[in-house]
Amino acid sequence: MFSLFTKGRRAKLRATPLPAEWLLILQRNVSLYRRLPPEDQRELQGHIQVFLAEKEFEGCGGLEITDEIRVTIAAQACILLLHRETDYYPGLHTILVYPTCYVAEDRRFSPDGVVTEGPQARLGEAWQRGPVVLSWDEVLANAADVRDGHNVVFHEFAHKLDEEDGVEDGAPELPRRSMYVAWARVLGQEYERLCRDADAGRPTVLDTYGAENTAEFFAVATECFFTEPVQLLRRHPALYRELAEFYRQDPAGLASEEEG
Repeated sequence: MFSLFTKGRRAKLRATPLPAEWLLILQRNVSLYRRLPPEDQRELQGHIQVFLAEKEFEGCGGLEITDEIRVTIAAQACILLLHRETDYYPGLHTILVYPTCYVAEDRRFSPDGVVTEGPQARLGEAWQRGPVVLSWDEVLANAADVRDGHNVVFHEFAHKLDEEDGVEDGAPELPRRSMYVAWARVLGQEYERLCRDADAGRPTVLDTYGAENTAEFFAVATECFFTEPVQLLRRHPALYRELAEFYRQDPAGLASEEEG
């Protein structure tokens, strides 16, 4: 539960209009913002105010943090919060931003138990109970083209939602206890289906990186829900319905209205 002080402070922030230059950044950089109905745009603007007041941004690799970087990232992170009671990613305090892809040490476990370690180029990552790390040029490219099937901000912030119940396992804290049975059944079946498709080399609307584990599956499914909603609804209707109930949004409906 949020304290009365926190609720009051956040309510004041949400009621504060965004500076005109921030609105221009939203209009210019975040294509999904332009597709939202006016009431959702206003709600998102309020969430952005709270997010930027509570989170720190740090530039890495020589990158200087600007309002454009902060607003563009915050907008996409807060799209995942629309229409829901939210504590604004309580385990997150800092977002680290590199100018482009960066190299980090990686550890992988093969099915036969062999551990492989070494450097790996990355576009983003979310540390459990720690910061989110992002590549700015990837953030900007994803924000500009919401239909390209990839969005590093949606992916990494889905991980932060997943961990809010204390375990990063592909099952975030759901609004009602009655939702857990259907969530486990549908997402479990869809995860196994993706694993089979990945093993067989079959094409799928879901990125096969989601076959890594159930946490990655939820993050990949979230990306697809917002970037390729019509295809997801058509090919995986049960999965789409679970995500629509959790996020309380219907991006496929928005896409259909836009095309119509």
